[in-house]
Amino acid sequence: MRLRNIPGAKEIIRTSEYVVQNPEARKGLWAAVFPKRQPLHIEVGMGKGRFLMDMAALHPDRNYVGIEMYDSVLLRAIQKRESREEEKERLSNLLFLCVDARNLPEIFDRGEVDRVYLNFSDPWPKARHAKRRLTSCEFLKRYEKILSPGGCVEFKTDNRQLFEFSLEEIERAGWELLEKTYDLHREASMMAGNVMTEYEEKFSQMGNPIYKLTARKK
Repeated sequence: MRLRNIPGAKEIIRTSEYVVQNPEARKGLWAAVFPKRQPLHIEVGMGKGRFLMDMAALHPDRNYVGIEMYDSVLLRAIQKRESREEEKERLSNLLFLCVDARNLPEIFDRGEVDRVYLNFSDPWPKARHAKRRLTSCEFLKRYEKILSPGGCVEFKTDNRQLFEFSLEEIERAGWELLEKTYDLHREASMMAGNVMTEYEEKFSQMGNPIYKLTARKK
């Protein structure tokens, strides 16, 4: 269940040094937002941010942007980030946005993003909500507008139905499926360099298989 309506969350987000305000004004200029000009990777629906913070720490040669639309969830990510900074873990290559993912093409220019991560996204199980799924054709079109040539989408989930839906949408959208697995943690080649999210750790400890795919526009 998502946290909602935490008093003061909006003000903390508005004044946090980790959150980019008015990100639409940065379109085409993201390379200048960070201290170093490096490949840009984004996570859509980053939750509390553990995955992206770990990635930023492991890969200082990349810049990362975490996108979360819920104030109360982003607040938790900010707090987690503050705790890590207090422990002297400086992550100058990581920033957050509080935006709706439907607005990605208004925030990032064509070719500005090199990789999109989708981790344990909301499955939106009702058929009438299929367009809201982050791996739907509607969202793939949005990613296509911002990804660099050869840029990829990586998707992980524990939801078999959502995974099957995603495979169908990738084919329907004319994308190329680069890799897939129905049990990530038993796939040694795909586990190399894998960084777990909080959900991934929880579900895998319960014995649930983790599904993963990587795809790009042909």
